[in-house]
Amino acid sequence: MNQLGVRWTTDQVLALAPDAASRKAGSKLGGPGPWSGTGSSAGAEDSDEGAVWGLCKGSGSKPYQTIVDIGGGAGSSGPGYTCSCPSRKFPCKHALGLLLLWAGGDAQVPAGQAPPEWAEPWLAGRQKRAGAEQTAASEGGSGSAPADPEAARRRAERRAQRITAGATELEQRLTDLLRGGLAQAERSGYGLWEETAARMVDAQAPGLAARVRELGAIPASGSGWPVRLLEACALLHLLDQGWLRRDALPDDLAATVRSRVGLPSPDREPPLRDHWLVLSQYDTADGHLTTRRIWLHGTRSERTVLLLSYGAAGRAPALALPTGRVLDAAVSAYPGAGALRAELGEQFGSSESDGTRPKGVDVTAGLAAYGTALAADPWLESWPVTLAEVIPTRDPDGHWQLADAEGKSALPLTAHAAASPGLWRLVAVSGGAPVTVFGECGPTGFHPLATWTTERNEPVPLH
Repeated sequence: MNQLGVRWTTDQVLALAPDAASRKAGSKLGGPGPWSGTGSSAGAEDSDEGAVWGLCKGSGSKPYQTIVDIGGGAGSSGPGYTCSCPSRKFPCKHALGLLLLWAGGDAQVPAGQAPPEWAEPWLAGRQKRAGAEQTAASEGGSGSAPADPEAARRRAERRAQRITAGATELEQRLTDLLRGGLAQAERSGYGLWEETAARMVDAQAPGLAARVRELGAIPASGSGWPVRLLEACALLHLLDQGWLRRDALPDDLAATVRSRVGLPSPDREPPLRDHWLVLSQYDTADGHLTTRRIWLHGTRSERTVLLLSYGAAGRAPALALPTGRVLDAAVSAYPGAGALRAELGEQFGSSESDGTRPKGVDVTAGLAAYGTALAADPWLESWPVTLAEVIPTRDPDGHWQLADAEGKSALPLTAHAAASPGLWRLVAVSGGAPVTVFGECGPTGFHPLATWTTERNEPVPLH
């Protein structure tokens, strides 16, 4: 699924859950409270082997012994799980909780550790089976090499074949849904989608599984749900077709498709050192997962990047950067259309904002930039845009929008933004005069996240 040197994200872990109840139960065990003796055998950034283990306190006198083989070791065909609990689900809630804890970083699950005695027999047996598989598949080569490029290629091919089979099956299920009519989605309830999502997990395509689960919530989302469901099905169909025809796609779009399907690449662009202005930081929660989005702007490169951090089971994400702070740091962008997602690397210092801000554009240019980004990544949820010389005002129907000073063009705000306290902060800062506003442009409108006036150097957070 991923290299151990690049820890899985929380949503990737939850995509492994066999059902909704397991996701909920696993999330509750994603904190350090019930765990002891945790560790992982990751030794280096480029390592593609390893396991995670820990002892989870249960109702009995002895803790449950939980081990997860990440699935990147030589000859391994995927993640493996074992736990001394009586559950027949794979992975069980303890394995999910352990992986969520591991996704949080070295503080809770230290890396570079030797497996404890109780974990060694199972890991040794799994390694032995993986080695036998590699030896049988090789043509006269030694199966004892810990890092075999040919074996890695075969593993990647096997997983690609599984994802292709899953995408093909999903296409048939979408076809059956549309032939039978969308009304059956409302009658079938969430169970239909949960079972389909489980099939995508079996196919090792967590990105497809997550999107399928989103489909299950749409019929209960209120008036107009058939239109929203049809739109979501169309995007999922497009992603399926993108994967099935990925060899014919441009490199950037192919990388985007792989990422959307659930194949995060460990490869990143070379680190870019700059003075990064923190434009915005805000959290969203869905009951079992907190996602923190942090937007940075390079004051010299004029590049905008997004940092994502996750927290499970009511825990706040570890990364916290206050709006207006300037970091002298290096960031590395992940491949894909737009290359927005990045990872924060070495930090050399920080200071307060010196008044530098992104160059703003008018509403027309902002919409054009979003359209260009959407053409490169049709599954894009939002795109960063800085609007200059705009005024928050209402349209004739009473809906809030950001209009240019001349009143020739305007961009509507999202319903969420129009109902948030940040709107009134923006109105107060503006006072009817033009301001500069940074935010996310998406299919439902513009979501303002920070604003500046000509007199104020630091950005005012709006979330």
